[in-house]
Amino acid sequence: MAPVSATAQENYPSKPVRIVIGFPPGGAADTIARIYGDALSKELKQTVIVDNRPGAGTTIAADYVAKSQPDGYTLYIGGASLMGGDNALYKNLRYTDADFLPVTQLTTAPLLLVAGKASGIKSTADLLKKAQQQPGALNYSSSGNGVITHLAGVHFAKLANVSMTHVPYKGGAQSGQAVAANDAQLSFATPASVQPLIDAGKLTPIAVTSAKRSSAMPAYPTIAESGVPGYDLSNWYGLFVPKNTPTAIVQRLFSASAKVLREPAVQKQLAGRGEEAAPSTSPDAFRAFAVREGKLDVELIAQSGAKID
Repeated sequence: MAPVSATAQENYPSKPVRIVIGFPPGGAADTIARIYGDALSKELKQTVIVDNRPGAGTTIAADYVAKSQPDGYTLYIGGASLMGGDNALYKNLRYTDADFLPVTQLTTAPLLLVAGKASGIKSTADLLKKAQQQPGALNYSSSGNGVITHLAGVHFAKLANVSMTHVPYKGGAQSGQAVAANDAQLSFATPASVQPLIDAGKLTPIAVTSAKRSSAMPAYPTIAESGVPGYDLSNWYGLFVPKNTPTAIVQRLFSASAKVLREPAVQKQLAGRGEEAAPSTSPDAFRAFAVREGKLDVELIAQSGAKID
């Protein structure tokens, strides 16, 4: 690929910018991308397009961006899986995290531990007691093998020294319904996927998975404060660009992102969907964070035994 000229860097962006995500329209990542993209478009004074490329987890989208021209016009929104988890889960991927440059974290949101009414579980203490008394008897549902809603249960079981049985489903909606129907007794779910079932009285919200209470869900305690010290797992998204993208363009995107993520209107839109704006202090700080999160992701995948051919 030809290097980006100094003039092109100075005039960036001079044409529409594309944000690629590995999720279909309507989900959390898509919503975040559109809120962020709209605000970024105004800040950059240029059209920003969200390009949904779901499939094979998020690897089709990531592979596309990894092979794109490193000129700042093809961006990627992803999470911890990009930083090693994809390669731990899928065989023969044609990219690694080294093919990307981290720009900034965008958002963070805890998962919500929920239990079915029939389970009798109303607190983390209840869950721990049942899991200790009946090793392996409790089923926890997830939205698929190797994804964060699966790995959250793996992390919980390890730190709490209990045994639970994982039951994967095709997506968060099915996972939540399984708990409501008592096919599974609990789930570490994205808040949006289970809120309708909570509102309908079919699920009991127990605790959030982050180290600190969530400003979006302040009424719920953390798992860490409820009996499992050190538990901390959140679903975050960040901005990445292909490797060899000029530093000037990375810095332009970082500065623009930092500005829009501090806008009250953007923060309010994100909070309405259970997300918190979480801009990094620098691209290097985001890199360090993403690397740490990626290592945890790889460790949890190894502990889970999950593999996808």
